[in-house]
Amino acid sequence: MTTTTNKRRMTFCPVCGHELGEREEGGRVRQACANCGYVHYVNPVPAVGMLIEMDGGVVLIRRLHPPHQGRWTLPSGFIEADESAEDAAIREAEEETGLKTEIIELAGINSFPEGPPVSGIMIFYRMRPIGGQLKAGDDAVEAQVFQVENLPVLPFRTHREVISSWLEKRSRRESGDHAAVRHDEEPVERPDYIIRPAELRDANELIALLALIPANRNLSRDEMRDAYQRFRESDGIHVFVAEARQNPSIIIGFIAMSVIRTLTEGRGLINDMAVLPTYQRRGVGAALMEAVVRSAESHNLRSLMVNAERANDRASAFYAATGFTQGDILCLKLR
Repeated sequence: MTTTTNKRRMTFCPVCGHELGEREEGGRVRQACANCGYVHYVNPVPAVGMLIEMDGGVVLIRRLHPPHQGRWTLPSGFIEADESAEDAAIREAEEETGLKTEIIELAGINSFPEGPPVSGIMIFYRMRPIGGQLKAGDDAVEAQVFQVENLPVLPFRTHREVISSWLEKRSRRESGDHAAVRHDEEPVERPDYIIRPAELRDANELIALLALIPANRNLSRDEMRDAYQRFRESDGIHVFVAEARQNPSIIIGFIAMSVIRTLTEGRGLINDMAVLPTYQRRGVGAALMEAVVRSAESHNLRSLMVNAERANDRASAFYAATGFTQGDILCLKLR
């Protein structure tokens, strides 16, 4: 049995006003009210931290207030009760740096039971500016872009750990080791083609193949650019390609799976898959699907889903033949 010690102790019961005592509850000694039965639980506070990538570096702020007043840290702040973590990250980024931002991906989740000032859970996001002007605000006295080689030592442990992970992934992306970041599967050999994880050098061919999907034929230039950027930057999207055995080699098909993590399970969503018409009915699609299934299993995903709205009759028949059935996922279409 442990005793909970925390600065957030209370003197009187918030329900009935009686003076609080202590009793064992759930394996810990907690403050409790003998009059009405109220138990005071001290839970961690959720917060967000932002890795804003800008001008080849990352944005840091110099703190105005304790803890670590005057030190450089990542922009961060607590989540309000009426907003999501994503909304909080965008709000805090603008308040502290003056930048309007969008989220690239989840960068990590960490906890700081040691404080300061209170026990909390930190949710980090990779972000990029889409407007505004870099300037300090809220509880920051300075805001500045630091290049990798000039990064100071950050005082918060959780900030140091997420920066370390970010630098490792950034190094892999810049070295072209796209597959090392995303997958550990070995290429699958076929007589006429190879199935392998996508690499950065495949980006232009993949974007061109997107147009083979009927739902993508009206994509704007900006939407194509965004797809290219997501392929390069998002570790949550796992892409496999089929590469023809010829010289010069060409990408003849691809499949993309997004990993969706909830509190209790993980699922994979297949939104885009295409094979060049001259290579269809040669087992390329089935081989790509096998690669995705192996990847999903290696990531301990519970199931695979397909966006049926984007599939024509032939694609729907293919998915049915490979074992997909009508599921129980409900969808709210936003646009």
